[in-house]
Amino acid sequence: MKNTLQQHNILIVDDTPENLRLLATALLAESYHVRVAPNGELAINMASTETPDLIILDIDMPDMSGYEVCDVIKANPTLCNIPIIFLSALHDTQSKIMAFDRGGVDYATKPFILEELLARVATHLELHRLRKELELKNRSLFLTVSDQEQEINDAQISTIIALAKLAESRDDDTGMHIDRVGTYSKLLAIAAQKDDSLKEAVDDTFIKTIYHASALHDIGKVGIDDAILQKPGKLTPEEFETMKAHPLIGFNTLNAVLKSYPNNKMILMGVDIAKHHHEKWNGGGYPDGLIGEKIPFSARIVAIADVYDALRSKRPYKPSFSHEDAVKIIQEGCGQHFDPDLIHIFEKIQASFNQQWDLLQTNTINSIL
Repeated sequence: MKNTLQQHNILIVDDTPENLRLLATALLAESYHVRVAPNGELAINMASTETPDLIILDIDMPDMSGYEVCDVIKANPTLCNIPIIFLSALHDTQSKIMAFDRGGVDYATKPFILEELLARVATHLELHRLRKELELKNRSLFLTVSDQEQEINDAQISTIIALAKLAESRDDDTGMHIDRVGTYSKLLAIAAQKDDSLKEAVDDTFIKTIYHASALHDIGKVGIDDAILQKPGKLTPEEFETMKAHPLIGFNTLNAVLKSYPNNKMILMGVDIAKHHHEKWNGGGYPDGLIGEKIPFSARIVAIADVYDALRSKRPYKPSFSHEDAVKIIQEGCGQHFDPDLIHIFEKIQASFNQQWDLLQTNTINSIL
């Protein structure tokens, strides 16, 4: 049967001219595009120059055997999927096993029956076509699923951030605190990436993730009573102990989410931030009293961003501090409350914090109006 659907490219490799001529004539009559190589080295060069759809490969050749040719082809990522039909006068079982072990798809013995060999060629070309078609469909399906997963992931992030904002709005009239903390955290992360002593801890993914994950820092406040959250005066020691439970509440909440989405980078980082953003460099923080670099890097960044915004914000129990006073208070916490390296970075970019405060305040007022 003539091959009229596609002119497949077939490479024949054999050191016997009569075999080359016989096979080439028969394959040309089937409308295949045929090339011939009398030795292995030339065959490899020809395959590299123009990738064949199938190779008919003699085993017993001088200088380079068919097995060796097959090894080179299978080691090449561009050529490794080409179906190879071994052709040999060797009839023993071990030779056939070796041929399949090296990656051959079939084994024909000499003297071969031409019609049978042509049928094998047509069958393996069809199988190869179907395999490539399946790979394309699987790749297309993977991309579709990946797009859907991204949409789901985006929806999950939006939902979680919305819940975090809902929790935050209980003790922040504007509900913009987590947006500002996200912006400040991103500014610090970008600056840290440019710093020789900290750049190893920060890549582009970290910067993108911390912007979203920082929104989860106070999500544990959903478990704190309104009477404590909104109290206009100083908390009693008992009330403060209750307030100090919110990092663990947030940690447990996000840990439960993490069991369903163990590879979600935002949740992974959010767990660290929620639990440890109230730790202090000198070990005087809570809930675990971690010291120095034992505090997750993301939590150290958010700690500065959170305190700056808390100082700038007016609350029922405190007035709003100026930018200059907020910076001074944070600097005084260097090496005590905050990571010294991050404070040095903060000092370099603190003016941008003030700019973002003014910008976000303006946006908040405009959205209300």
